[in-house]
Parts: sequence; structure tokens; C-alpha cells
Amino acid sequence: MTLRLRTRSVEATRELAARLAELVAGGDLIVLAGDLGAGKTAFAQGFGLGLGIDDQITSPTFTLARQYEGRLRMHHLDVYRFDATAEVHDVGLAELLDDDEAVTLIEWGDAIMPTLPADLLEIRITLGDEDDDREFELRIVGSRWAARRRALTTALAEWLVTPDAHPAEEAG
Repeated sequence: MTLRLRTRSVEATRELAARLAELVAGGDLIVLAGDLGAGKTAFAQGFGLGLGIDDQITSPTFTLARQYEGRLRMHHLDVYRFDATAEVHDVGLAELLDDDEAVTLIEWGDAIMPTLPADLLEIRITLGDEDDDREFELRIVGSRWAARRRALTTALAEWLVTPDAHPAEEAG
């Protein structure tokens, strides 16, 4: 299942992420994908707020992984600089994913998708028409998020993009 969402500001992106954070459970994995400047770190900041994290959340580009404490612990990784999937082992990803009292959020996670468990929420972020517009494609992989599909749709309803309605052709 895929959901398509749209925000019109950085604040709305953070609010969307905070709303999503209300639905996470220990052991969840979220993969963020998108070009440079798409809003992955802004999303992570809002997500952290939704978990009750008070610390400033920054991109872990050079440290590779950061940990924050909130309602759940958040393991925040940035794998942009990974040269090979072998580095996944070096950062201890398997151990982080086994932490049932944490959620793992991976920026650029699509680059290491073959090494990840087949139970995750993939969020692809793209630039919209205006400077602060962002388009989100949420793809559910596996049963953990599939069980929360309805809750996810309800919680994020204000940002849902509905397919264009095609007016019925008038009979001539």
C-alpha cells in the first residue's frame, strides 16, 4: 500500500512527521529517501518532537548515527556516505534494529535497502512546485505497518493527496 501526501511548508513537514511519530512502536524501522535538500532532516526533527525528544536533532551525516531519548529511543542514521553495504555491519545496524524500546530512522536508507528487514515504512520525499512544497510517498513493507494502515491514513488525512477527480462526461 502506498499513501501520497503533500506539505506546503517546513513547519507542516515537521507536523506531519510528529503525527506519524505518535503511531510508532518499539522495533519500528522507517527509511527516508529523497534528493539533497528534500527535507529528510526536517522530517527527522518533527518526528523527534512527536516522540517527545527535547534535544536538537541534526543530520548525522558525519557521525553516521545518533541516539535520542523520548517516549521511545530514536536511532537516527544517515547512510549517505556509506561506500558499501558492508559498512552497515560496522555501524551496528542489526543491534539497533533489535532494540524493542527504540524506533530506527534511516536517512538515505534506500541505498542499503537490500540489507534491511522486509518490515518497514519507506518514505520518499520529493520537491514540490513551490520552494517549501514537499511530496511524500509512504510505502508499507511487511506486516508491522500494514496492521496500522487505517491509523496511518487517519492520522495523516490532512496531508493526503487524493487522485484528481475526472468530471463525468455529459451525455450529448
